[in-house]
Amino acid sequence: MLDLLGRRRTFVAGIAVFTAASLLGGFAPTSGLLLAARALQGVGAALAAPSSLALLTTMFSTPRERMHALGLFTAVSVGGGALGLIMGGMLTQWASWRWVMFVNVPIGVAVIAVGRWVLPETDRQRGTFDLPGAVLSTLGMTSLVYGFVRAASDGWSDLFTIGSFAAGVVLLAAFVLVELRADEPITPLRLFKDRSRTTANVARGLLFAGMFGLFFFLTQFLQDVLGYSSLKTGFAFLPLPVTVFTVSQVTSKVLVHKINGRVLMLGGMALGASGFALAGQLTPDSSYPHVVSCLLLFAVGNGLSFVPLTSAALDGVPAKDAGAASGLVNVTQQLGGTLGVAILVTVFGNAAKHAGQLVDASVVAQAHHIFTVGATHAFRAAAAFLVAAFVLVAVAVRAPNMAAGAPDPVVEH
Repeated sequence: MLDLLGRRRTFVAGIAVFTAASLLGGFAPTSGLLLAARALQGVGAALAAPSSLALLTTMFSTPRERMHALGLFTAVSVGGGALGLIMGGMLTQWASWRWVMFVNVPIGVAVIAVGRWVLPETDRQRGTFDLPGAVLSTLGMTSLVYGFVRAASDGWSDLFTIGSFAAGVVLLAAFVLVELRADEPITPLRLFKDRSRTTANVARGLLFAGMFGLFFFLTQFLQDVLGYSSLKTGFAFLPLPVTVFTVSQVTSKVLVHKINGRVLMLGGMALGASGFALAGQLTPDSSYPHVVSCLLLFAVGNGLSFVPLTSAALDGVPAKDAGAASGLVNVTQQLGGTLGVAILVTVFGNAAKHAGQLVDASVVAQAHHIFTVGATHAFRAAAAFLVAAFVLVAVAVRAPNMAAGAPDPVVEH
């Protein structure tokens, strides 16, 4: 789609859809309309996020320039989620949850105006939209996610759980068949022929699976167990985006030119896994220094690994596939986060069900104990995600080409 419509045009359209959906969500009178607005936000983000990465490959021609741009892209994509927790807490506590939606409107309008002015447009390619592929992939992944969520609440033997997984497998198998025959596939399967790039994307999905789980469970731990307000919880996450931004900038401007990119990926994943292992030791009596130690380990690990990992996922992609490859990077991180949270919620639910009862404890203490048992098991499962990513990178990912004078591997000008 990026190259059929033009990358700048797709980016601006995505921001416009996201902005309109935010306005709709802010005024939503019912939960149903709010959910519809959130879904529409997802459509806008799905258009804007991959086109922004694809534009970077066009605007920055040398590996050194592109690496600096990827450093900023990493800082925004990873640190922005944590920064959103801070801003969301402030807006919710000081104004209303509706302002979490409304605040996107002036930002979106400004991005559209500036984007149309400063971003270059790319040539449009002729072709048709792969609507069957888009529908099948969306329904297939939705079925898998619902299956994991259903398993957490109703068990693995539940008929709807089994049916959701079966439907997901069938739909995704049909998606592959459609992509093999489509003239203009939404996901060209030739992108998966390169083992290094494919493994880098899988590793990226595993890292985002852990990161989304960290946000999900630590937010509840801080509010429900430690008793933090929404605002205090947001500020408790502040070390994460600050550290990710700082480390990713140092990585993109200095470290990638001095240290092998594969070494940076492995070192970052090891630190991230250590952060989750430390989070797996939380108790209802843990203090904030324990929490911030987990955040800092994970943040430093992300800042080190995501820049070379993103470069590895785009390394050597031919010009005609640059847009699709950028979209695949975004898809893997979003699917990784969505499936990751679904899996970790399942782990949490099973562990919480079997949590032992405390002797002579109050109802509140029992609730805190049960939640912490479930959350720590989820954190250990998230650590396993990062260990798996570490092994995959060690076995199958080559170091991306980051030489300052190397030719452009992605875009032909």
